[in-house]
Formats: sequence, structure tokens, C-alpha cells
Amino acid sequence: MVQKEKKKDKAKPKAATKAKAKPKAATKPKAKKKKIKGSASAVRRGYLTPVDKKNPVSTKALVKSDPLQSYLAEINRYRLLTREEEKDLGTKIQQDNDSDAAYIMVTSNLRLVVKIALDFQRIWMQNLLDLIQEGNIGLVRAVKKFDPDKNVKFSYYASFWIKAYILKFIMDNWRLVKIGTTQGQRKLFFRLKKEKQKLIEEGFDPRPKLLSERMGVSEQEVVEMDQRLDGWDLSLDEPLRDDSDTERIEFINVETDSTEERVARKEIEDILHLRVNEFKLTLNQRELDIFEKRIFSDDSLTLQEIGEIYSISRERVRQIENNIIKKMKEYFKNEMPDFAAYDHSQV
Repeated sequence: MVQKEKKKDKAKPKAATKAKAKPKAATKPKAKKKKIKGSASAVRRGYLTPVDKKNPVSTKALVKSDPLQSYLAEINRYRLLTREEEKDLGTKIQQDNDSDAAYIMVTSNLRLVVKIALDFQRIWMQNLLDLIQEGNIGLVRAVKKFDPDKNVKFSYYASFWIKAYILKFIMDNWRLVKIGTTQGQRKLFFRLKKEKQKLIEEGFDPRPKLLSERMGVSEQEVVEMDQRLDGWDLSLDEPLRDDSDTERIEFINVETDSTEERVARKEIEDILHLRVNEFKLTLNQRELDIFEKRIFSDDSLTLQEIGEIYSISRERVRQIENNIIKKMKEYFKNEMPDFAAYDHSQV
């Protein structure tokens, strides 16, 4: 009996040790932290601002209502790089093909793409998200080609690739937007924003009635076109989310353009203007007329109006218009080799 009791006493500590082993299972969830290699690495190295758990970003209608809002909130978490960091990361990319370094270079410059895309969107009125997507492809290309030993600021170098890809996208998709057939609608489409800005600069409130009088169209047409254009535009003064005082413009602020960047941008504009004028010399009189009065005009004529001038059908005018655009794209590729080289297949 005594021996049995001793055995029972010895067995108890074993049960107790099993109970002590249970807490080890509670430590397993710690392994879940390593899910996204690039992002986790960036957080550890200080390039990504962690999400504040106490004040998380609101997810109410975040993607459904405005995917751009979600995107701007995300890219703002990546801080801008110093010149020393750019050189260090660029060296790792060129010498070691370091994917982590490339990831950091790309994500830290996403706001630059948005800034450039906005400049193009104001002129060409393309879908902003499409322009950002194309600009991001150019940014990736710039990261691959960047030479840190040339002592050139990366944002300055990357801006050329970003603009080239966005411009190529615009040229590949360049067509007149179907906004209606009346002269008044086309006039509103191309001139409404300019007219509104002009009134504001003159100290007037750009109300529909005043705009309709200035532009010679009905007040209802002004209201309808204004609503359509607002659907494409980005309100930079709009709060990022309902519970925030932060405006969208704060999410895309990058360093102010340097003198060299402004000069470079002016050079690009001058080159494009020169090439367009040279292209016009390759057109016959009828093509030139259609180019200036329909394709490259702020107050373009309708297919019907041009057809009446030349006694041809609307469909024939459309065919000539498409041929002119096709010829222009080919001309740009031949006369601007760098423009033709930015092929998406190279990425």
C-alpha cells in the first residue's frame, strides 16, 4: 500500500508539468507577423509608417465609394528618401539586384507619380487612375535603370520615365470623347473649366447663369456638363475621410520642383510643340483642316459640320480623323526614338 501511494505521489508532478507546458501553445500566434516580406522589411528599416492601432484608418466605404481615396491613404505611409538613401538603395539594386531595395525605391516615390499624373489629367482629361497606373510602370522602369553614380536626383530622373509612359498611354488611347454632337456641348467640354477659372480670377462667382451668358449656351447645358466633368475631376480640397481634417492635397505633396526640373519640363513642352508643328507639315490641306478644327481645337467642329464643308459623309470624316491620329503616332515614334523605346514589354 505504501508503495502504491508513493507511485501516485510521483505521478502527480508529471501531470503538473503537462499543465505548465500549455502556455507554450499560446506563443504560436507570434509567427503570423511575417506575412508580407517587403512591407515587413520596410517597417523594420524605417521606410514605412506603421498603422496606428489606436487610431486606425476608417474603412467605411473606403474602396466602394472611392478607390483613389484608399490609394492616396496607402501611399502616404511611405516616407520620402534622402539623397544618401537613394544612392545606397540604387547601388544595391544595380550591384546585387536587391528586390527589397527596389521595393523601397518604388513605394517611396509613388506620390511623385500621382503629382505628375494630375498635371497630365488637367490637360488631357484622361481617367486619373489609368494615368497613375501607367506612371507606376514608368517608375518601376526608372528604378531598374537608375545609376546612382551619376549624382542625379532620382525624382528628377524618374520623372522623365513616368511622363514618357503616361504620354505613350495618352497617344495610344487618343480619341475624341463622345460627349454629344452639338456645337454647344463641344464648346462646354473644352472650355468650361477655363471659363470658370477666368471668372474666378476676375472676381466673379462662376454660377451656371453667368457661364451660359459668357459661352452662348443654355444654363441647363452648363449644369449637365459641369456634373459630368466633376465626375472625372479630383477635388483636392476634399477631406480624405469623414472623420479627418486632412485634405487630399496633403497626401500628394512632394518636394517643390527645382529649377532644373522646371527647365526640363519646359524643354519637353517645347519639343512636343515643335514636333506637332512639324507633323502638320506632312498633312494635305483637308487633313490639316480636320486636325486643326476637330482634333487639336478647344472648340472643335462636329463630324457633320466638317462633312458639310467638304461635301463628304460623317463616316468619311471619322475615317480621315482616325488616319490622322494613326499617322501622328507613327510620326512621334519615328521622330522621337526615346518615345518609341518606352515599350511596356521592356518592363
